[in-house]
Amino acid sequence: MEQYLWLVPLGFLVGAYGTLIGAGGGFVLMPILLLLYPNEPPDLLAAISLAVVFFNAGSGSVAYGRMRRIDYKSGLALACATIPGAVLGAITTGYVPRRTFDILLGGLMILVSAFLLFRPMRGEEEPRIVAALRAKREPAIDTGRLGTYNLGLGLALSFVVGYLSSLLGIGGGIIHVPALVQLFGFPVHVATATSHFILAIMALAGTAVHVSTGVFVHGTRRMAMLAVGVVLGAQLGAYFSSRLHGRWIIRGLAVALGLVGIRVLFLAL
Repeated sequence: MEQYLWLVPLGFLVGAYGTLIGAGGGFVLMPILLLLYPNEPPDLLAAISLAVVFFNAGSGSVAYGRMRRIDYKSGLALACATIPGAVLGAITTGYVPRRTFDILLGGLMILVSAFLLFRPMRGEEEPRIVAALRAKREPAIDTGRLGTYNLGLGLALSFVVGYLSSLLGIGGGIIHVPALVQLFGFPVHVATATSHFILAIMALAGTAVHVSTGVFVHGTRRMAMLAVGVVLGAQLGAYFSSRLHGRWIIRGLAVALGLVGIRVLFLAL
């Protein structure tokens, strides 16, 4: 167990940053695992990453819940759509060759990064929300947005997010947060919190499939050390998220995605 203690601080950093931007941290952790363990099969690494995403998202959701930033009504509806996708993705991972897996992951991260960088961001409500959060009052928005956007599109997108997230072990916040903001008009700080809530449910479903198929036989110790770190880091990330403007959160997400995606794609090719 001692040989894996160094994974605790790594998990802390992943948890803090992942919660800060509402992405669960899997998009950072999975490329790192690919670089650290070049000979491990994709399904094992995806299983470890997805389990860590669950602990990260669960811890972050508790913190965001105290801040009253989670839209539970929309979150539950979208989370239910991610579950069948997450189950299917967890089953599919074992059939994807390592090189193909790396190319898919790197390409997806670069595409999402470009979308975030070159599409103007919505979010006129951000100054009011940040001010309310700093005053420790309930966010100055109306929660329960279900019905104010295209629910069918949201459910379909969530199914795809659940599949890709579980397949690649990245969590899915890198897609859900931009979608909630750009397509459905959620303020960024509500989108990051609601995304975390959705990720916790989705990652639990995908992890349960990996456990049932026996993938975790050689990954439980590494997952446990990372989980300890992300649970603590998630609390720090949630604390600082209300102190950053939503525009900087999105930009930080875009830059991180692009750099990591290029690195993974370069190594695969």
